[in-house]
Amino acid sequence: MVTKATIINKKAFFNDQNSMSKKVDGSRSPVIFPKALASLQELGTNIKLAYKRRGYSQLILSERTGLSRLTIRKIERGDPTVSMGHYAAVLHSLNLSKDLGLVARDDELGRKLQDIKLLKRVSK
Repeated sequence: MVTKATIINKKAFFNDQNSMSKKVDGSRSPVIFPKALASLQELGTNIKLAYKRRGYSQLILSERTGLSRLTIRKIERGDPTVSMGHYAAVLHSLNLSKDLGLVARDDELGRKLQDIKLLKRVSK
């Protein structure tokens, strides 16, 4: 049975998911698309595997990074509300910070767009 409250809740959900929505404190939260969320979740899983392979616990990782265990758990889940700096701190503590330098290094689309512009200039 669809009630008025259900409709209002659905509207609130879609407003939060589909636009930059204002929170109670006035700040805005970004739209996170499904592919980006999946990438963050994969990163979180990779981080969890990396620290477990090293024999670390959440507590040890928390102590090494200065982050709370709650934040470590959020990172493991790929939570998009965690700052990039916190992800970087965890990667650094695992001696994996060089991996951040690989992000967007091979910009295939950007190169294709640049090549198209260059070819248009040459043919004029």
